[in-house]
Amino acid sequence: MEIGIGLPSTNPGVTREQLLSWARRAEERGFHSVGTIDRLVWPGLEPMVALSAAAAVTERVRLVTDVLLAPLRGNGALLAKQAASLDSISGGRLTLGLGIGGRDDDFKAAGIPFERRGRQMDELLLEMKRVWAGDKLGFDGAIGPPPAREDGPELLIGGYVEASTRRAARFGDGFTVGGLPPDGAAHLAAQARQAWADAGREDTPRVMALCYFALGDGARQAADGYLKRYYAIMGTEGAEQVAQGAAVDEGMVQSYRDAYADAGVDELIYFPCSPDPRQVDLLAGGGIVKCRGSHRLTRIRQRPSRPLRRRSFPPA
Repeated sequence: MEIGIGLPSTNPGVTREQLLSWARRAEERGFHSVGTIDRLVWPGLEPMVALSAAAAVTERVRLVTDVLLAPLRGNGALLAKQAASLDSISGGRLTLGLGIGGRDDDFKAAGIPFERRGRQMDELLLEMKRVWAGDKLGFDGAIGPPPAREDGPELLIGGYVEASTRRAARFGDGFTVGGLPPDGAAHLAAQARQAWADAGREDTPRVMALCYFALGDGARQAADGYLKRYYAIMGTEGAEQVAQGAAVDEGMVQSYRDAYADAGVDELIYFPCSPDPRQVDLLAGGGIVKCRGSHRLTRIRQRPSRPLRRRSFPPA
């Protein structure tokens, strides 16, 4: 299983220096990817902008949206151009994870009908595929630039319902289970593989998952302060569940790694509860990835040091 690390782009107050240092350290410490999550009504950075900044100061690490809320963008042609641009300037390092979103305040702020987001997602994906295929759409022909990969960036679709796995099998290269716990991830991973088979596809979906972490002094306080605010929409009890699920010591970090690997996940991204770049070194130092300069990740077989709590899954 490959291991990625989230950028602190959603952490309120993150600075330019923190973001760029974080990206550089992630590459130096051998992480497979740096990732972003997405929310509109929140004091964080826009995901594609944050990944563009990371692309400018790195050469190898992949750039992942897990996920970008596609219907909020409202325009498949423009989103396709943005994704192709980032894919091109990064040398083909973009993995574009897309989801429909679950927070009505984001859609109200964007002027997008919340109840129509599933249908709009399908329309966006069809339009994006047309753009990446080079279809002539105007006087000068195609919308460019051409993506680094002929049929567009690696595309993952996320969601918690069967319709999402069917959508992924129709349009994507894989599926992201978001913040589901390992048992829920295993269920959706199996559902995605079945959707691939039902669609007559001969390949298998690449499955991605995420969890949260904070390490070192004040780890529990950092996790509680960030996650209880970010997931306040779930109510006090729901937000508390998400916060308690954050990995706050090396044992929990390794337990999640092993549990998600056993669930059939191909890549797990640890998203931070603190923007301090030293968190990158703390996570890398916990036996998750090889030392500086490694381009391949190692999975250390260590059984869970404690049982993993069941938790409800958060909205995107």
